[in-house]
Amino acid sequence: MMNLLIIAAIVLGIIALSKVVKVLEKASTVRGENTYTPTDKENKTQALLMPIFLLVYFAFIAWQLVAWGDRMLPMAASEHGIVIDKLMDTTWIIITPVFIVTHILLFYFAWKYAYDKNRKAQFFAHSNKLEMLWTAIPALVLLILILYGLSIWNDTMEPLTAEDEPVEIELYARQFDWTARYPGEDGKFGTADVRLIEGINMLGLDSTDENAWDDKYVKAEFVIPVNRPVQFYFRAQDVIHSAFMPHFRAQMNCVPGMTTRFNFVPTMTTAEMQEHLGDPEFHYQLLCNKICGAAHYNMGMEIKVVSEEEYIAWLAEQNEFLKVEGNTNTTAQTESNSQPSQGAEEVSSL
Repeated sequence: MMNLLIIAAIVLGIIALSKVVKVLEKASTVRGENTYTPTDKENKTQALLMPIFLLVYFAFIAWQLVAWGDRMLPMAASEHGIVIDKLMDTTWIIITPVFIVTHILLFYFAWKYAYDKNRKAQFFAHSNKLEMLWTAIPALVLLILILYGLSIWNDTMEPLTAEDEPVEIELYARQFDWTARYPGEDGKFGTADVRLIEGINMLGLDSTDENAWDDKYVKAEFVIPVNRPVQFYFRAQDVIHSAFMPHFRAQMNCVPGMTTRFNFVPTMTTAEMQEHLGDPEFHYQLLCNKICGAAHYNMGMEIKVVSEEEYIAWLAEQNEFLKVEGNTNTTAQTESNSQPSQGAEEVSSL
């Protein structure tokens, strides 16, 4: 809190100083003193401040890394997460030296070539070689990074097939909580429609669709097996949310009216991560990474990664959506509002 107050005071001080400078400039203009030539001493003082500011600037960046470095992304716990981290490390390795060198040169030239009435600046209008140099090299580096990132993105987003034997989960977002749905023993998601949301039927499942009868849904937490592909489907009821699972390097927007997808293979169980971190209270989290309203900060869900045997036993104990007797509503079963899933005939979108 104290750091925030100090920063706020500095910002307000800078704003106030800039206003004072503008007032003095206006007053000078009114008095006809709008032309002012700095003295040699003032020029030297301004030049000397440049390297001093550079050192303070770099020291401030170093302090931030020490103070907040542990707030960066946690250890990756998925197969593609390791590859994404390598891409991030490669990007940092390239841009950090460039950042340091360019800023050193910027402030060095501001210090070195401060105004001197005895020195005349050289007029240099144009150079094709220089322009080609500072255009081609950054463009080539960016091209390499983009192609590298694009190849990782394509591999990560490649849809799973039935041959992959994925675990399928639908994550349903609404202000301000999550609900996870699993297909039942038939391996098929039932259809759903926003018009059917009523009472305990928070997902709007169609009770006349037999595929929905054995669908399982959970709210407090959801469980996935380790070392097995997991195919996620995302829906939203009200506004745009963003499903963010930082340890798995997974993030996908949840958009009302459509179904989005993401898949990954978890590589560490919750127990293994707890042992690795030395924290028995640790658990993976599903967060909302899109500001979706007043309680956005509180929109989370626990994720448990367990063995295949533990996952099967846990899933067998979860609640099923059963047929509601007397419900003959079939208007919601429209092909336009459904999304085919891997190993399933369709997963409905809103």
